[in-house]
Amino acid sequence: MDIRDVPTDRRSPPNSLAGHSPHDIERPAGTGWGSLLSGANGVRSLALAGGVALHAINVYIATTILPSVVHDIGGLGLYAWNTTIFVVASVLGSALSARLLQQAGPRGAYAIAAAIFTLGSVGCAIAPSMPVMLIGRLVQGLGGGFLFALAYAMIRIVFPEALWPRAMALVSGMWGVATLVGPAIGGIFAELGIWRAAFWSLVPVTLLFAVLAVAVLPKREAGPSQHSAVPLMQLILLTAAVLAISAGSASLDLTRNAAGIVVAVVLAVLLVNAESRSRQKLLPSGAFRPRSTIAALYATMALLAVTVTSGEVFVPLFLQVLHHQSPLFAGYLAAFMAAGWTLGSIASSGATGIGVQRAIMVGPLLGLAGMAALCVLVPKGSAGTWLALMPICVALVAIGLGVGLAWPHLLTHVLKAARPDEQELAGASITTIQLLATATGAALAGLVANAGGLIEPGGMTGTANAARWLFGMFALAPLLCLVSARRTVTV
Repeated sequence: MDIRDVPTDRRSPPNSLAGHSPHDIERPAGTGWGSLLSGANGVRSLALAGGVALHAINVYIATTILPSVVHDIGGLGLYAWNTTIFVVASVLGSALSARLLQQAGPRGAYAIAAAIFTLGSVGCAIAPSMPVMLIGRLVQGLGGGFLFALAYAMIRIVFPEALWPRAMALVSGMWGVATLVGPAIGGIFAELGIWRAAFWSLVPVTLLFAVLAVAVLPKREAGPSQHSAVPLMQLILLTAAVLAISAGSASLDLTRNAAGIVVAVVLAVLLVNAESRSRQKLLPSGAFRPRSTIAALYATMALLAVTVTSGEVFVPLFLQVLHHQSPLFAGYLAAFMAAGWTLGSIASSGATGIGVQRAIMVGPLLGLAGMAALCVLVPKGSAGTWLALMPICVALVAIGLGVGLAWPHLLTHVLKAARPDEQELAGASITTIQLLATATGAALAGLVANAGGLIEPGGMTGTANAARWLFGMFALAPLLCLVSARRTVTV
């Protein structure tokens, strides 16, 4: 991504900062956590991780309180749209973040992103109906996408390459923080019957974060700025493809479901064609060539993200309806996947050589085992005892752990696989791929769950059928991921 504090010459070293003396940026020689979390690196780590934490906490607040929201203002058929709209907007925010940085500089960009996120939170808090709620989620997602993209883009800019894996793990680890904070905020307010207060609580925290970012991020340097064009056509086609799936999922008519998928496939083909012809790229070169290394990396990332998303969207609802859990406990149990993701990222961040290859291959294996277990355990229902819930918790952790083990190394490999003149684009592509996979996964999850009986016949029977179909179908994602993961470790 172009940042005014960064050299505009793409041939410059990826971790250099223009306009600063060598003494302005500390470059510890070590590669351990102490080097990342001490001195100037520590302050920058806090700023980058904070933006992701804010985005992630909101995700778990929303998933935890959503059953209460639906109970209050209706909109069960649009249940998955809350995630889809939020993440699609996040993709747009991620893609547009480079232009925002060019216009406002790092400090201004973070402040603007936080302001947009705050506006969306207020919109959600006052929403009288589900359509209005979706508008608020769209604005929230745009701000969250800005914050999320800035974190990954700045890693290769402010840290030496030796610290990239640990920095990636730290940023990914913020989802672990979110698993503690998000469900607590959402669950407590939901149980008190004041779910709107959960969104209101985000406002002061977001404003405080904006002040922190302004205090610690690099200043905007004077001088001419370069303006990189936005791949507008690709973004329009990408957004339309995801929304086509979501539109199809809102209907109980299988013909419309299939039509949504067909339209999405056609739009995806047009996207690939537009990307190949355009000078303004959405992804680095080779992203759509099946035999390229970077295509295999993106496929592996996307399939792992889809696996997690399919569970996170509906697990809180399934646990409340089928296993009689309160909103608070259902939110925490659903967050076990993110907790596993965090543990896996931290545990494998120091791996090298053959250890990296093993971490990447173990990821989809754990995901496949976890999804198969959920397909059997969740639809059965229970009285909510720990004896019944413990195996479900283990399966959720296993899915997240698998993603976490592979994730830091996949992201680092993307930066190394990209051409030197596409390093900025590669940094932005990390969030684009993850968010796109999340949005697509949420849209497909809504389609499968609705077709499986969530709305018709509904109730305990319909919800159980929806859970069985959802986890059974989405077990295909980690299965396919085994193929793409093997490709990444054998090239």
